Parts: sequence; C-alpha cells; structure tokens
Amino acid sequence: MTSLLEILWIVVQVLVGYHLVLPLCMYLIYCLVPKKYQHLPQGNFGDNAEPDYAIIVTAYQQTDNLPVVVNKLLEQTYTNYLIYVVADNCDITNLHFNRDKVVLLRPEEVLAGNTKSHFYAIQRFKRQHSHVTIIDSDNITHPHYLAELNKLFAKGFSAVQGIRNPKNLNTTYACLDAARDIYYHFYDGKVLFTLGSSATLAGSGMAFTVRLYRDCLENNPISGAGFDKVLQYEILKRGYRIAFTEAAEVLDEKTSKTDQLVNQRARWINTWFKYCKFGLFLLLKGITRFNINQILFGVVLLRPPLFIFLLLGMVFMFVNILLQPLAALVWALGFIAFVLGFMVSLWSSHTPKVVYESLVNIPKFMYYQVVSLLHARNANKRSVATVHSAPPVNDNLTVNDRTPKP
Repeated sequence: MTSLLEILWIVVQVLVGYHLVLPLCMYLIYCLVPKKYQHLPQGNFGDNAEPDYAIIVTAYQQTDNLPVVVNKLLEQTYTNYLIYVVADNCDITNLHFNRDKVVLLRPEEVLAGNTKSHFYAIQRFKRQHSHVTIIDSDNITHPHYLAELNKLFAKGFSAVQGIRNPKNLNTTYACLDAARDIYYHFYDGKVLFTLGSSATLAGSGMAFTVRLYRDCLENNPISGAGFDKVLQYEILKRGYRIAFTEAAEVLDEKTSKTDQLVNQRARWINTWFKYCKFGLFLLLKGITRFNINQILFGVVLLRPPLFIFLLLGMVFMFVNILLQPLAALVWALGFIAFVLGFMVSLWSSHTPKVVYESLVNIPKFMYYQVVSLLHARNANKRSVATVHSAPPVNDNLTVNDRTPKP
C-alpha cells in the first residue's frame, strides 16, 4: 500500500511538473528547426481565386468602440471584403455606418453567444464569401491584416490565427495581462506552429474558410464561453493545421481592473475544466495515427492555466523539502526552467519596458486568479462578456508609447 501511494505521489508530481519545463524544451527544439522547414504549407496549395472575406464584428451590450473598430477595418489595403457588425442586445440608435462595405445587424432576440452571433451574420451574408474572420468589438486591425492572412491561405491553410498585441498598457494589471498573452502567443502560436503543430485560437484575430467554419460549428451548439476551444478541437480532429502569423496584427484591450480580471478569468478557468478533455482525445488520436500536429496540440490543451500548475508546483516543492530534499531541488530547477522560458518569450517578442516593470506584481495578479478559481463554477452566470473600458486607441499611438498609470 505504501509503495502504491509513493508511485501515485510521483506520478502526480510528474503530471504537474512537466508543464514547467515543456516551454523551454519546445524552444530549444524550435531553435534547431532549420528556417527553410519552418511554416511549411498544409500540403495542397490554395486556388488562385481572390479570397472574399466576411469580417464579423461581434458586440454585446456595448457599442462605444464600434465606430473606431469599423473605421480601422475600412482602412484595409486588401479590399475584397464586407464587414458584418452584429450588435447583440445593443442600442444602435447612434450607430451610423454610411459605407456599402458595412452591414449593421441587430438580432431581434438576445443571442448572448459568440457562435450565435457569427451564424446570425453568416445566414445574412450579402454574397457568397469564401473566407470569414472574427474580430472583437474592441479590436483595432492593422491595415495589412487581410493581406497577411492571404499569404497563409495561399499556401493551402484553411485556418489562420493572427497575433493580438495589447491596445492598452494603462495599468499594472493590463501589463501583466499583456505579459501572459505574449507568453501564450510565443509558445502556443509561433513555436507550436513551427514545430509542425497548430497555433491555438485566441477568440479573435483569426480567419477560416467559410466552409471549414460552418462544417465545425454550424451543427455544434455551444453555450457559455469557449467557442474557440471547441473550434480548434474540431479543426484538429479533421486533420487540419491552424497556421500562425505575427504579421496579421490586431490590437486587443487588456484587462485593466480587478473586477474585469476576476470575471474574465473565471470564465476562462471554467472553460478549461469543461474542455480539457479535448486534449486527451487529440493526444490519443495523434498517437494512433502518428500525427505530430495532433500529439503536440493535445499535450498543450492538457495544460491547466498557468497559476494553477505554478501554485501546485510550489506546494509540491515545499512538501518535498520535508520529505525528499532531492526532489525539492528538482522542483527548484523546474521553476528556474519555467522562469527562463517565460523570459525568453518576452525577450523574443519586443516587449515594452512597462511590461517588464509590472512583473514584480505577479503575486497580486495570481491572487486575483485564485479568486477567479473560486467563482469559476458559476462564471457564465456572473458575466457573459468582458466590459471594455479603455478609450479608443489613438491612430498614431504605438505600443511602446502606452505607459501604466501609477
């Protein structure tokens, strides 16, 4: 019996501890991949037809940022697109888009769901679009966003995730939120894609062929948050890769207040517990098919939110100080590997100085995530969407100009 408990204790520690060293291991392998083999195409090149985009902008209850968001979309250098603004449960009295490229839709009944809003727009397309891209109501798109997506679709990919850089770094929490996103974009986007797998989806700043999007979600009703988790699983299950490009950029509002942080993270934590099973399904499917795309992606999906495995790791390390000092040393080395891997993601991503300065407040940030964990079970009852409070971005403002308030 004692032996069985010891084995179980070791297994549990390994299942938590490998998350500390996995990012650095992935990075080292990434560095060894010859540049000419990076970002290989899906396998069959896209046709020569010019992509016709439906840009779906979803808003729930809030419309303050929509004029700026739409105006920036109208600056795209690639012009074959229409913008569909779905204003769910919104007052659209003061919304006026006097452009043929903008279609304003207000559902008769409250939808309160991302995919419901997406398919509300799809069912009202003005023409038969070939591609669809999803934009949040606070996202600011780079003028070359669509043009950069085209490069990946031309290589045969049917799904592409762009990069979401911070629109606001006005508070310490916004900076820490940005640091977290930089870490995920680097490892779950750039590195994972380069290693032959797929980028994880971020909820916006992503694009698909209309056929693939409808095939994955049209008959797959989703309640609550996490449609991107279901979507990426359905895409990978079908054998597709999700491409990643840093050139297709959107600016995304970072969480700047503690109530925003708690509500948002509670929904995300709830989503992980609800959909982490997809990681196991893909891992087993990839092993049986010897599919590196599904294997690596499955391993990444099984990873719990950062603060959970970091806190568990600390508990295991301190317990081992009393029980097995050598094992405690291994945990310490694991934490060093994680910190190094985390810093590598920041160093490799042109991270603003203010983000580095905010890192001393990580313990406070983790505290609020623990509070979020306590609310995770009822997360979707607490809030449906994040309340956006950042002012519209100045067209001439760069990320490095955004400094946090004291």
